[in-house]
Amino acid sequence: MSAENAATHRAIDAVWRIESAKIIAALTRIVRDVGLAEELAQDALLAALQQWPQSAVPDNPAAWLMATAKHRAMDHFRRNKLLERKHGELGRELESQQESAVANFEADFDAANEADFGDDLLRLVFISCHPVLSTEARVALTLRLLGGLTTQEIARAFLVPEPTIAQRIVRAKRTLSEARVPFEVPRGPDLAARLSSVLEVLYLIFNEGYSATAGDDWMRPALIEDALRLGRILAGLTPNEPEVHGLVALMEIQASRTHARTNSGGEPILLADQDRMRWDHALIRHGLGELQRAETPNAAQGPYALQAAIAACHARANTPEQTDWPRIAALYARLAQLTPSPIIELNRAVAVSMAFGPQAGLDLVDSLTSEPALRSYHLLPAVRADLLKKLGRLAEAREEFARAANLAQNSRERTLLLTRAASCSAA
Repeated sequence: MSAENAATHRAIDAVWRIESAKIIAALTRIVRDVGLAEELAQDALLAALQQWPQSAVPDNPAAWLMATAKHRAMDHFRRNKLLERKHGELGRELESQQESAVANFEADFDAANEADFGDDLLRLVFISCHPVLSTEARVALTLRLLGGLTTQEIARAFLVPEPTIAQRIVRAKRTLSEARVPFEVPRGPDLAARLSSVLEVLYLIFNEGYSATAGDDWMRPALIEDALRLGRILAGLTPNEPEVHGLVALMEIQASRTHARTNSGGEPILLADQDRMRWDHALIRHGLGELQRAETPNAAQGPYALQAAIAACHARANTPEQTDWPRIAALYARLAQLTPSPIIELNRAVAVSMAFGPQAGLDLVDSLTSEPALRSYHLLPAVRADLLKKLGRLAEAREEFARAANLAQNSRERTLLLTRAASCSAA
């Protein structure tokens, strides 16, 4: 491939990542089938890959893709068997109906092109994250339709075989079609339930990028960026939803630490050891602004806003010693009341240990050791090991670090835990 063609392909990829969701959303509004809409949009992408290297990238590539997708939809509509069926008994009446139907379709599509994409995008967000789908399917479909990722990219990001991701996406689209899920934004009491599903998907995507559950990389920055981009889109589309701003705040403040979380070799650097000058302070400022929007006077703080408030305590501290650990412990207590979870309790135990001493934290951790949900969770013995080490109980700490390493699926994290186990022997 020539350098010129390579540059064209990079341009196509960039345009597709930005514009594909809008195109699919507009198509879905007309054809009422998200699977068909994606196929038509992919046809437009294929046409661009075939034509742009010869004809150059258009002045308005997004409009070109939209127009091409429109023509593909028109062709599909004309080929529809119900319209092409020309039985003798229908004769001219059917032909007249065909012409009328095509004319109506053209008018509807022109209206869709001229409409504000915001409503269509919001509908696409809600249909991609519909609770009728499994969590895994929602994540895959959201990254595919709204993130513009290929099946291969999604599979690589989550360390899942590509055929598995492909099957999830195909089944998700089939499930939405068979369930006749409407392409609309839910209203009234349904909105809160559906919005929580959307936020959960974005939260899962971000967390997998921020702390990869398996593989050789501590983080997957591309997933962090995808979650942030989608979160910002959602915040722009739902400006009066505090929890959306809370999630965006959480993601931006956490993402601000990305460059400080690993060394040049990709090895993890714990929060207390990070160079805070390497944190992205522009992201922090933006995240704190989003948190302010989430903390509106008349709105009770939800789980994402509370987690963002915890992250903000770290972001506001110039040094680890300046961290307001009592406030963090209190915020975790509120979070545990709102959404009871043994993992939240484990995080609270860490905050309590920092605020009131390692023994106070260890007492809380020991009360969680019989929790079934934490039986295979590597951070339980890792936290316990850290507290035991601070208390001078080195042999026990070494054993717990080793147990945590055996449970860890991420190779970078496993190495870190084994190193910490060894440090207990050397101490």
